[in-house]
Amino acid sequence: MRKGNLFVISGPSGAGKGTLVALLVSAVDDAQLSVSATTRHPREGEVDGISYWFLTKEEFMERVHEGDFLEWAEYSGNCYGTPKSTIVEQLDQGKQVILEIDVQGALQVRRLMPEAKLIFIEPPSLQELERRLRSRGTEDEAAIARRLETAKVELSQRNEYDITLVNDDLDKTAAELIAYVNEQADKR
Repeated sequence: MRKGNLFVISGPSGAGKGTLVALLVSAVDDAQLSVSATTRHPREGEVDGISYWFLTKEEFMERVHEGDFLEWAEYSGNCYGTPKSTIVEQLDQGKQVILEIDVQGALQVRRLMPEAKLIFIEPPSLQELERRLRSRGTEDEAAIARRLETAKVELSQRNEYDITLVNDDLDKTAAELIAYVNEQADKR
């Protein structure tokens, strides 16, 4: 059994984090995607404990006060966070726990678990990021502009990460990500 590790993956919306994480989890047998907690209501098809841990606002805040979140934030009136107890349990089982969260959350995790490995996924350029966001066809101009401004802030914080991978070629970047996770997991 390999040593358990926590890998925190961040980067701007449109950088390809979700696709890379899916490829990583399918390629590394002991990799497991962390399940976040939220106070929002489940959407159609979402399953408690698989999509998210669905909590009431009261349950969520009680866990915040108990110190059971590695990181948490509130967006649009709903709380989202990473349950520390679940992560620790998975690490004790020798899992390579993958956490896909924003930069703010990643830096919170770093403060509580300095041994976590932070991985930043960077787009090849802001122009390419804008092209990817537009090609989704899911957001209006104002939303795209907000995402690009957020991306600039996130990119300015990439030096806080252990490794930065530029996602200019999906297969190459996935191979680099998988190799990094395996290399860290094999260390004693």
